Amino acid sequence: MDKKTAPKVGIISLGCPKALVDSERILTKLGAEGYEISESYEDANVVLVNTCGFIDSAREESLEAIREAMAENGRVIVTGCLGIDEGAIREVAPNVLSVTGPHQYEQVVEAVHDAVPPLHDPFIDLVGPEGMKLTPRHYSYLKISEGCNHHCKFCIIPDIRGPLASRPVGDVLREAERLVDSGVKELLVISQDTSAYGLDLNYANSDWRGNPVKTDMYNLANSLGDLGAWVRLHYVYPYPNVDNAIELMADGKILPYLDIPFQHASPNVLKSMARPAHAEKVLERIEKWRDICPDIAIRSTFIVGYPGETEDDFETLLDFLEDAQLDRVGCFQYENIDGAQANTLPDHVDADEKLSRWERFMEMSQDISERKLLDRIGQSMDVLIDEVTEQGSIGRTYADSPEIDGNVYLDGVTDLKAGDMVKATITKSGAYDLWGEIE
Repeated sequence: MDKKTAPKVGIISLGCPKALVDSERILTKLGAEGYEISESYEDANVVLVNTCGFIDSAREESLEAIREAMAENGRVIVTGCLGIDEGAIREVAPNVLSVTGPHQYEQVVEAVHDAVPPLHDPFIDLVGPEGMKLTPRHYSYLKISEGCNHHCKFCIIPDIRGPLASRPVGDVLREAERLVDSGVKELLVISQDTSAYGLDLNYANSDWRGNPVKTDMYNLANSLGDLGAWVRLHYVYPYPNVDNAIELMADGKILPYLDIPFQHASPNVLKSMARPAHAEKVLERIEKWRDICPDIAIRSTFIVGYPGETEDDFETLLDFLEDAQLDRVGCFQYENIDGAQANTLPDHVDADEKLSRWERFMEMSQDISERKLLDRIGQSMDVLIDEVTEQGSIGRTYADSPEIDGNVYLDGVTDLKAGDMVKATITKSGAYDLWGEIE
């Protein structure tokens, strides 16, 4: 095929890594059919906007992206979480070509076909076995399931993406193997609830390299650990089965890193959120995990200013933060989400009070991070390089997930490339980042 005449598709992918994987799957299908990816509005025959609709600010960002794409190009296909509210989209952009909800890959591809048909049937393989990626070549998100069985009152993910729907473990492992064979050095396992992986399949066995493997988090992580790449677990609920995964971390099979969205620590707030309310037990679990794997890095996210949150509730959260000494922490000020049950709860917190609590929370979490990173000075650590500039190289340790955690700066080191793994001695630390020298 004459590459100069290949139809070109632009894409704007918003929201979480799970939505990014959806975008990659769509692009992989289109790439196999001969479409090229355009990096500008002007050069694109059609523009895809993969939206986020989780909170009001994300909805507004998505709507603004749609407005911009319509103004700059005019031929726009909308998909993703905000797609379940077609009326809101049509209100700001009535002439978009198509609107679909999340993970409706075939409908999106059909809409692209309608807007700009492919030039030919793909008799030859136009896309590598790893598919098309929106992340750098050396790391990739590995989505193991869709949906969620929880019904937290602040969240509408089950309404948007449906109940838990796990992929058979053999399919996940074959995708992971293709990614590693293509040069991926880090696999980031994502879902809405990684701990529940396989529950909907009754943890059925699946074939992997001629052997049966149980579809659950432990066996998935154990098998991924044999592929020779970093394996990082995200969005893990603190169920008892997590303890087995900590054993794998202690044995070096997967990274000693755990992302657990605790959301709060006050029993009153957790009960109102419809989440487990056992902060004391959580602290015991964290202590147990650190006994099993002393190097474990734990990250979490929290919400402040939830409806009905009192000053005592917030102080309970701060006490938990001090006791837990989490390595990486994110915090959001509560926002109403269209369709969420929490919207109707009484005693919404004043905006100024929410901001004040967020600032106090972040000040404490920053102090904790700064103290913990001071202990890294003098340590020898593996660093995966993400970027090389004229000033030096930027990478991450096992304790840092891309784009949400800290970095390691190797000033003056310019002879590396993204994806290199190096040993560095940590020489300086800040609130969130480290500096080091190549050994």
